[in-house]
Amino acid sequence: MPPLFNRRPEPGLSAALPLVPMPLAELLVRVRQTVETRFAESYWVVAEIADLTLPRHDGAHCYLVLTDQHVTGRGAQLKAQARATIWSQRYQQLAPAFLEQTGQELRPGLKVMLRVQVKFHEQYGLSLDVLMLDPSYTVGDLARQRLETVRKLEAKGLLERQKKLALALGPQRLAVISSPTAAGFQDFVQQLGESPYDFAVTLFAATMQGTDSPSSILGALDAIRRRRSAFDAVVIIRGGGAKTDLLAFDDYGLAAGVGSFPLPVLTGIGHERDEAVLDLAAHLALKTPTAVAAFLAERLARLDAVFSGYADRIREVAARQVEDADDLLTQAGRYVHRAAQTQLNGHRADLFQRIREAATVPRQQLQQQQRQLSRQRHGLHRAARRALGQQQQQLRTLGRTLAQRFRRLHRRRREQLLRRRYELQLAAERLLHRTQLRLAQLSTPPFPDATALARHGYVQLITDHHQPETALQPGDEVRLLLPSLTLAAQIVDRTPHLAPSLVPPVSSAPTP
Repeated sequence: MPPLFNRRPEPGLSAALPLVPMPLAELLVRVRQTVETRFAESYWVVAEIADLTLPRHDGAHCYLVLTDQHVTGRGAQLKAQARATIWSQRYQQLAPAFLEQTGQELRPGLKVMLRVQVKFHEQYGLSLDVLMLDPSYTVGDLARQRLETVRKLEAKGLLERQKKLALALGPQRLAVISSPTAAGFQDFVQQLGESPYDFAVTLFAATMQGTDSPSSILGALDAIRRRRSAFDAVVIIRGGGAKTDLLAFDDYGLAAGVGSFPLPVLTGIGHERDEAVLDLAAHLALKTPTAVAAFLAERLARLDAVFSGYADRIREVAARQVEDADDLLTQAGRYVHRAAQTQLNGHRADLFQRIREAATVPRQQLQQQQRQLSRQRHGLHRAARRALGQQQQQLRTLGRTLAQRFRRLHRRRREQLLRRRYELQLAAERLLHRTQLRLAQLSTPPFPDATALARHGYVQLITDHHQPETALQPGDEVRLLLPSLTLAAQIVDRTPHLAPSLVPPVSSAPTP
C-alpha cells in the first residue's frame, strides 16, 4: 500500500517535497480496502435491536439499528451503535426460522446473537451484513429491565396510586415539565391557545433525554410539590424520538416519583408505538403533547356543556312554572266567570219568576229590585276583576321571586368561585413569600455584635419593644445606632437582603 502523502515529517528531517492533499474518495477507498483485508471473516456479536424496518414487499430488505448498552444506577446507557442489513433472500430464511424457534418476530428491544460481516462503503459508511441469527438470545436487556421495574412498582402499589386520584372537573392550572425549546411544548401551548378556554401554564424546565433526564424531572416534581396547592394537574411532555432517546422514562426512580405524587400526572411523551414505564405509573397516558392539550380542552368543553345544560334546565323549569301559573290563573278566571254567569242567570230566573208571581206589585218595588240586581251584577264584575288582579299580582310576585332567587344564587356562586380563586392566589403568594423568607434566613450568616458593626461602618437597628427584626412591619418606629450618634427612623418597606459573608473579627486588646 503506498504511503499517505499528507503525513507529518519525522523530527529532525526536513520535508523535501511539499505536502500533497488526498481526495476524500481515495482515503475512503483505502479505508474500505483495509476493512476488507482486516475483517475478511464473519463474527458472532451480541447486540440489542434498537430500531427495525421490516420489508414491505417481496424482494425488499430488512434494516436494523444495533446497540450495545450497559446498566448503571440511573438506567441503561448507550455504548455503541451500528447499522445492519439482512438482505431479502437471507431474511426469507432467517425470519421464519427465528419465529418458529422463539415464538416471536424480530422487534425493537430484543437482544440477539447474530453472525455479521463488516462492510464499508465510501458513500454510506460502516454497516454490518447479517449472515445468521442465534435464537437463544431473544429477550433484550431493555425488556428485562423494564419488566423488573414494572414488577417492583406493582409490588409497592405505585402503578395504581395515581389512577385513584381524582382529576379536577376543569383542570386549568397546569404545571408543565418539559424542555423550553422542545417542539412538543410549543405544540402543547399552541393547542391550548387555540381552545376557547383560559389555561394557566407554568413551565418547570427539565432535561427530557439522556442520563440526567430522570434526576432533572424529579427535581421539577419536587419544585411542584412545594406549590401543589397552586396547580390542578402536572403534565410531562416531550417531542418524539428514537427508542434509545426514551430510555430515561423507564427509570424506576422517576416512575416511583410520579406514582407517589399527590397531584394527577398526565404524560404525552410523543411516541406512537412504545409505552414507557412512566406512562404505566401516571394518572393518564396520552401519545403526544397535542393529544394532552386536546384532552384538557375537551374536558373543559364537556364541563361547559354540563353547565349550559343546567342553565337550560333552570330556564325550562322557570318557564314551565310560569306557564303552569298562567294556566291556573286562566282556569280560575274561567271558573269565576262561569260562577258569576250562573249566579246571574239564577237571579234573572228568580226575578222573572217573581215578576210573574207578583204581577200586581207596584212599580216602585220592581225598580227597587232592579237596582238591587244591578248592584249585585256590578259587585260580581268587581269581584271577578279583583280576583283576576290578585291572581295576576301573585303571578308577577312569583316571577320576580324566582328571578331574584336565580340572580342571588348565580351571584352567590360567582362570589364563591371568586373568593376561592383569591384564596388560592393569596395562599400561593403567602407560601412563596414564606419560602423566600426561609431561604433568606437560611442563607444569611450571623451578624457580629454592635461594636464590630460600628467599627466597620455598619448600622445597628434598635427597636423600642425589643421586637425581632423579622417581626418589624412598614410603619414601625426604630432607631439607628451609628458610631457617633443615634438616628430615629420609620420603616417604609421590607426587602430581603443577604448580608456580607465575611466581617473582620473584633480584637480583644485595648486600643491605645
